[in-house]
Amino acid sequence: MGAVSSDPTPPAPSGSPTSPFRTERTSRDEAPQFALPLVVRLERDAPPARTDALEAAARAVLVMLSDERSLGEGEWAEVMRDWQDARIRKVVRRARGGEWRRAEALPGITVTGGSAEVRVFPPVPVDAWPKDLAKLQVSGTDLDDPEAPADADPALPVLWLNPRLAMSAGKAMAQAGHGAHLAWWALPEEDRVAWRKAGFPLAVRTASPSRWPELVASGMPLVRDAGFTEVAPGSSTVVAEHPALRPS
Repeated sequence: MGAVSSDPTPPAPSGSPTSPFRTERTSRDEAPQFALPLVVRLERDAPPARTDALEAAARAVLVMLSDERSLGEGEWAEVMRDWQDARIRKVVRRARGGEWRRAEALPGITVTGGSAEVRVFPPVPVDAWPKDLAKLQVSGTDLDDPEAPADADPALPVLWLNPRLAMSAGKAMAQAGHGAHLAWWALPEEDRVAWRKAGFPLAVRTASPSRWPELVASGMPLVRDAGFTEVAPGSSTVVAEHPALRPS
């Protein structure tokens, strides 16, 4: 089975004039496309908790976006711009043992959180993955929480998952990454700086069925999936509720 991927078309964020997203159709829609690889460490005898994996994936995306190598004239800056000029596709795969060690040897950043380790890599062409990443899989693998996650701290950014959608761990990790990504570019510069300095604290939770419509209508960043895997095209999957983006 193949990898779990997701490919939303990002909206135009209101908070940041420096956002790389484009809403108008450009030559990037016909140009070669890129994906951001995320690899979760999944050892047989010690799988991570589902929520830990989702939160680590979201933070990994933010760490990659803000890393100095992704900015200005950094070594990853050009491919990061190319990736974000089109769809912000993210692909999640799993690795264990020697697979994980080989993945760690490739340029990237490892993010840990709770029981989870996730490594994020600079975007790659969708049809030209490094061989040590291309052979990794995640479909058919799911994760559980040993106990229900505690209520999210209201002072934290929260990525709310759609309670009406059943998503595998890999799919949900990609969606959480999208939510963090859209929140990042919706924030004013000073709030992005503060979030980074704090180490990107956040929570990923499933919204209650009664609150989900309110979140979707709130005007906060909303992920609508392209529908390549698991969910129907246009499905609303995540609302990113950052304190600086909450309706006044």
